[in-house]
Amino acid sequence: MRSRPSFLSDDTITRTLAENWQPVSEIAYLPWGFGAHHWRADSLFVTLDQLAPRHTAASLESTYASAAELAASGLLFVCAPVPTRSGRFTVHIGVGALSVTPLLNGRRPAENEVDKPAILAALGALHRAPPPARLRHWSPQVGPGFADELRVRTAEPWTSGPLAEKARAALAARGDAIKRWNDRYLELAALAASRRDSWVPTHGEPHNDNQVTTPEGLRLVDWETLALAPRERDYADLPDTPGLDPEMVELFALDWRLSELRGYSDWFSAPHTGTEDDILAWEGLREELGAAD
Repeated sequence: MRSRPSFLSDDTITRTLAENWQPVSEIAYLPWGFGAHHWRADSLFVTLDQLAPRHTAASLESTYASAAELAASGLLFVCAPVPTRSGRFTVHIGVGALSVTPLLNGRRPAENEVDKPAILAALGALHRAPPPARLRHWSPQVGPGFADELRVRTAEPWTSGPLAEKARAALAARGDAIKRWNDRYLELAALAASRRDSWVPTHGEPHNDNQVTTPEGLRLVDWETLALAPRERDYADLPDTPGLDPEMVELFALDWRLSELRGYSDWFSAPHTGTEDDILAWEGLREELGAAD
């Protein structure tokens, strides 16, 4: 997130790190990404994940433990969380869960700089890996009532902030398309579930923002989305990869779009003030609503 969270101080993070991982001497907020908050603390990269709707405290802990297990099995591209002194990977601090990874010496590639052979090799190795015992299974991000519930929610004006009514009107105008997307999504999700015995470990969002090019090679970060799923889940940015099932590619395009629409509808129906993050969310909403039917 671009905006520093008002509900969590650097002193609280520093104290939590000292109690659970190690003492640090310097800490700085990093205005990166969208969805989680990040800090640099000496040689540590600190993340605050707010749990709902994707996770509970238990599922996030098992997800990060599974990422660490994959790294320990020899998948060197997995930048896994660092365990606490007690052996856990997350610490709940009331407003979310704190986790720590090493601060990598490298850079995130732009979309046109992605090393496709390297990311394809990494994904292939991940998909061949034995699934960790605690690895969660992917499940649909929205249910059968999502489109109808959204239509009801957008029937009356929103007054929660400067972008609320624009967002409501944009969502309401695409109600019929959202209904079609929702119905098709659930049809494809049922098809995927019928093939559960072929599911593999998937990162979930291995796009360029979650890649770091280092002197030692490619590293994948942000394993919060790790799940057992059809392998097509990892190829949204590589749809021309040979051997992909086009229906599963379609499923995960809809999975992303509908989960984003759910998140943005919650965002703009809640109090907001027009921050840089709000502007980015508005741009994201417009992009998802502009998708072809």
